[in-house]
Amino acid sequence: MLLRVRALFSLSSLGAVISAFLIFSTAAQAFPAFKQAVAEAASRDQDIAAFYREAAYEPLWTGEGQTFAKRRQALIQALARVSDHALPEARYKTDDLLSQMAAANSARDLGLIEVALTKAYLTYARDLTSGMLVPSKIDGDIVRKIEKRERQELLDSFANAQDAKGFLRGLAPRTPEYTRLMKAKLRMERLVSQGGWGAVVPVRKMEPGDSGAAVVALRDRLVRMGFMQRSASASYDAALKSAVQDFQIAHGLESDGVAGKGTVTEINVSAETRLKSIMVAMERERWLTRHAEGREILVNLTDFTAKILDDGKLTFRTRSVVGKNQSDRRSPEFSDIMEHMVINPTWNVPRSIATKEYLPMLKNNPNAVSYLRLVNGRGQTVDRSAIDFSQFTTRNFPFDMKQAPGSRNALGLVKFMFPNKYNIYLHDTPQKALFKREIRAYSHGCIRLQDPFDFAYALLAVQEDNPKQFFQTRLKTGRETRVDLKQDVPVHIIYRTAYTEAKGPVQFRRDIYGRDAKIWKAMANEGVALASYQG
Repeated sequence: MLLRVRALFSLSSLGAVISAFLIFSTAAQAFPAFKQAVAEAASRDQDIAAFYREAAYEPLWTGEGQTFAKRRQALIQALARVSDHALPEARYKTDDLLSQMAAANSARDLGLIEVALTKAYLTYARDLTSGMLVPSKIDGDIVRKIEKRERQELLDSFANAQDAKGFLRGLAPRTPEYTRLMKAKLRMERLVSQGGWGAVVPVRKMEPGDSGAAVVALRDRLVRMGFMQRSASASYDAALKSAVQDFQIAHGLESDGVAGKGTVTEINVSAETRLKSIMVAMERERWLTRHAEGREILVNLTDFTAKILDDGKLTFRTRSVVGKNQSDRRSPEFSDIMEHMVINPTWNVPRSIATKEYLPMLKNNPNAVSYLRLVNGRGQTVDRSAIDFSQFTTRNFPFDMKQAPGSRNALGLVKFMFPNKYNIYLHDTPQKALFKREIRAYSHGCIRLQDPFDFAYALLAVQEDNPKQFFQTRLKTGRETRVDLKQDVPVHIIYRTAYTEAKGPVQFRRDIYGRDAKIWKAMANEGVALASYQG
C-alpha cells in the first residue's frame, strides 16, 4: 500500500497530482498513524482540532472516491487563481502543498497533508469572505467591524456542500460591485501589460479653440482611455471637449470641458495606480457586509456624495461635505443603522469643539459665540458675565454648549441619526456655498447634505402618503421634533477611490485622507503585486 501512496504523490504537474490523488481505501482506518498525525497537526489550532475530533478524525480531503477528489481539485484550483481576487498567491503556500502531496510516502504524511489542506482552505475562505487585512491596524479611523464567518461553520458548510467548486466560488462577496471590480481589474491588467495609456500630457491649461502638440497628446491619451474615438485632428474641438467632460465626470471633477491643471493631473495618473485603486477596493468590499435586497444608505467619503439604494438600485443622490483632512476631523469609516431624524434640531456642541475652539474665544471675550447657551451640570443656563473663563482648561471645562433650533443652527433644520460612539450623523447646514466646491472636506467629521429635505422626503416616502407635507408641517412649528423611521436603514460610510456603477466607466476619486495608499502598502507587504510585474 505504501508503494501505491508514493506513486500517487510523486507526480509533479498540478493536474496530475490532483487527478491521481486517489488514496487507498479506508486509509484512515487502515493506518492509525493517519488519525494520530491529524490529531497532532490539528492540536495547535482549536477550531480545526474540534472539527476533526467531532468527525472522529475522518478525512475531509484525503479520502478515497470522487467526492474527496473533487474537493482537492476545487481547492487547489481556487488557490491557483487567488490573484484574480487581488490576494497574494504566496500566502496560501500552494506550491508547498503540491510538493508535500507529491512527496507523501506514509499514512502519517497523509494525515499531515489533510490538516495542511484544511488550514489553507480556512485562510482562503476567511480572506475571501471578510478580507485578509485588519482595517483598524492600517488606519485608526477605519473603525469598521468586520463580520467574520466562524471557522467551524466554514468547515461544516464545506463538508456538507454537494458542489465543492461552486461552494468555493460562492465565498466571494455576492455583490454586483465586487463582480464589476473583478472584471475591471482584469481589463486594467491587460491594459497595463500593453503599455497603459501612453505618454503623459503636458500640464498646462487647454480649452476649446486651442491646438498643437499638447492638445494632440491629450487627445491620444483620452483615446487610449476609451473616452473618445481616434482622430487626426490637432485642435481642441467639440469631440475633445465632450471627452474631457466625460473624463471629469468619471473622476469627480467639475465637468466644464476645460483641461485645467487639476484635470490634466488626473489624466496623467498611470494605469498602474488606477489598478492599485481597484485592487484596494476589492479588499474593502470584502470588509463590508451588504445585502442585495432592501434599502441602504451609502456615503462615499472620497466621492463627497450620499446615496439611497433600494434593492441595489440608486434611487437618490446628493452632494455631501465630509470631515476636514486633519487628525481630529477626518470622517471615520463604519456601518450602523439609521433609526430616526430630528427636525429643527438643537446642536449639542461636541466637547472637543467646545474646549478646543470655543473656550479660547471665551477666554478672550466672554460674549463670544453668543448664539450658544452655556449649560451647567443641572441643565441650567448660566450667566457668562459671572464666569472667569481663564480658570478653565480642556480638561476641567464644566459646561455644555448648545445652539437652539433655527436656520442658523450649525446642523441646519434636520439631522439624520444612526446612534454611534463616534458621534457621527448626517445633517443639513447653513453653509450652502461649500457644496459648489470640487473637494468638499470641511466638517468636523459629520456628513453635511446639500439636499437634506429631499433626502428626508425619500426616507419618509415608504411610511407616509405625503412625505413632503408631513415633514414641512413639523418643520414650520420651529420645535425640535423626533421622527422615527418605521423601518431602520443600514448606513455604510465607505471610502472608495475606485468604484463602479451599473453602466459606464469605472469611477476614480482622489485619496483625500491617504488611506488607500496605506491599504495598498499593507497588501503589498502581504505579497500582493500587479500582475504585469509578477513572474
